[in-house]
Amino acid sequence: MIRVGIGGWSYEPWRDTFYPKHVPTAKELEYASRQVTAIEINATFYRTQSATSFKKWAAATPEDFMFSVKAPRAAVQRKDLREAAQSIEWFFNSGVGELGEKLGPIFWQMAPYKKYDVAEMGAYFDLLPDKLGKLKLRHAIEVRHESFTDEVFLKQARDRNIAVVTVESEKHPLIVAPTADFAYARLELTQADEPTGYPKAALKKWLKTVRAWEKSGDVFLYFISGAKERNPAAAKAMLELLKG
Repeated sequence: MIRVGIGGWSYEPWRDTFYPKHVPTAKELEYASRQVTAIEINATFYRTQSATSFKKWAAATPEDFMFSVKAPRAAVQRKDLREAAQSIEWFFNSGVGELGEKLGPIFWQMAPYKKYDVAEMGAYFDLLPDKLGKLKLRHAIEVRHESFTDEVFLKQARDRNIAVVTVESEKHPLIVAPTADFAYARLELTQADEPTGYPKAALKKWLKTVRAWEKSGDVFLYFISGAKERNPAAAKAMLELLKG
């Protein structure tokens, strides 16, 4: 299945560009989750979220909806990633499992300055659990330094079934190389003067790519960053193309 979504659901400009006037703030997630098919939770990067919150978010969304969850800063932005074990354990014990079957990939975003080290990355991958209780976990890693454009790294990810995130951005390397039995992409070039965020030709180009990825497994495609006020429109436009 190809899931298309946005990052988070609380963003003030969306009150004008996405949410109808009659939708109260408390119902934003309920509304957003019926317009897109996945949401990337980013708040977990900045502070620990409670089990109660995860349970509430799961209850507010449709049965077939899924969340990606961004790993906390302490677990990804370290001088030596091998020292992140305690932070990773704390994160998974915080209540993430309350999302149940709505738990999609865990999203690990490396710092822009982090360079590739084969031994360090191998040890880091060893720290990522395969399961959380009875839930099978899927991991997606975003690398933002050119040193990761290395076949050794891509093989390392393939061997662990970890998806290397495809990021369309002006800042980071573009890696379009499936490395797991699912794919994960973040499109960050939405434009403020484009009603659907991305021009139709660009959306069709990505449609072709995700259709190819779908042959190997699930796809998680997020419109994020860029002209953020346009991201919901871009996600909805892509979902319409998928229907066609």
